[in-house]
Amino acid sequence: MTIKINTAHAVSNNAISDLMPQVGDALLKIHQATGEGHDFLGWVDLPSRTHEELLDNINTTARDLRHECDVVVCVGIGGSYLGAKAVIEALNNSFAAYTRKDKIPTILFAGHNIGEDYLFELTEFLKDKKFGIIVISKSGTTTEPAIAFRILKEQLEASVGKQVAARRIVAITDAKRGALRQLADQEGYKTFVIEDSVGGRFSVLSPVGLLPIAVAGYDIRALMEGALSMQRDTVNANATNIAAVYAAARNILYREGKKIEILVNYNPKLHFFGEWWKQLYGESEGKDHKGIFPAAVDNSTDLHSMGQWIQDGERTIFETVLSVDAPEHSLVIPSDDQNLDGLNYIAGKHIDFVNKMAELGTRIAHIDGGVPNITISIPRIDAFYLGQLIYFFEKACGISGYLLGVNPFNQPGVEDYKRNMFALLEKPGYEEQTEKIKSRL
Repeated sequence: MTIKINTAHAVSNNAISDLMPQVGDALLKIHQATGEGHDFLGWVDLPSRTHEELLDNINTTARDLRHECDVVVCVGIGGSYLGAKAVIEALNNSFAAYTRKDKIPTILFAGHNIGEDYLFELTEFLKDKKFGIIVISKSGTTTEPAIAFRILKEQLEASVGKQVAARRIVAITDAKRGALRQLADQEGYKTFVIEDSVGGRFSVLSPVGLLPIAVAGYDIRALMEGALSMQRDTVNANATNIAAVYAAARNILYREGKKIEILVNYNPKLHFFGEWWKQLYGESEGKDHKGIFPAAVDNSTDLHSMGQWIQDGERTIFETVLSVDAPEHSLVIPSDDQNLDGLNYIAGKHIDFVNKMAELGTRIAHIDGGVPNITISIPRIDAFYLGQLIYFFEKACGISGYLLGVNPFNQPGVEDYKRNMFALLEKPGYEEQTEKIKSRL
């Protein structure tokens, strides 16, 4: 089985067929590394070239952290944390933080904001915990994770001493360069490498995502097997390549004036998958005053907030619905003698049946309201199908960016806020920028 796509309620098959020659050109740029950003295509064959030895090493390191720690804090920002969080949240028991009695540590995240209250409350929470740190940064100098790591490293060393702390810190960083590599070599941290050719938002299937997922107790081999199956299925530009079909459909809709894509799920476990997807597409396509704006909603929850706008608002949107075929558990609605809530008409039905009818009814209403709908069907939420889904979206993102006419693998706009921030903080080397920006305040 595999994930499937249905574009019948979004674009015509003829329109997709007409665009396939351009899709083929985009695929050639990816596979032959001839397009803009070709230095960042290491993710393309990552599933097929990830050796068993690396997976064994990651699993051994994860086991060691689980043995030593009750809590592991994953320090990173953007792609250095979103992919891992998306997979862990999708696979986790929704109430694991309150009920877990096994030997799996709680995975927390830091370095993805500059919230003083957040970091203070995290350090307070960790005071009586056996904790470890996975720090993820190519350079070791990115502001948000660097601040968090400095604080947490100091706390850990003060609690257990430098020698034990060094055992509980794993650095995922550049092979040779950067502040974090220098510190890791100096302190003797266990390390994994972020390849130069794998950008952050495409890194979840590398040690960046695999180590936190393994520490959380999930099957990274199954994740990679799912990704490998999708790698093999997305080579050719034809109707059986669902990444090609998705990239074509969304670009056709964009050219027809649909400027906003809403990723919709009907399973709350996929909330952070939507967050990962937003970064992947927003950072890859939002350039040169082009790009589909990526948004995400959790239904049926957001039908009671965003539903009105989606149904009757400006017709510049389309939806991509993540539809999960089967839940992991079974729960039936009971009958009630008084029936005060009027629910006896669905007594004996599974919760998921009601959810599916809400999904189907919403899709019909939105299609009738002029919102094109793409559906991606996922057999179930497990490591294998999440691996498929991750690689599917990554491959489609590369194709789609080239169809759009941008470099999908850089992020020049992200640097603008950093320059301003450093100038306002009066970072050494930014004196001229500091003087200029302060004159504007």
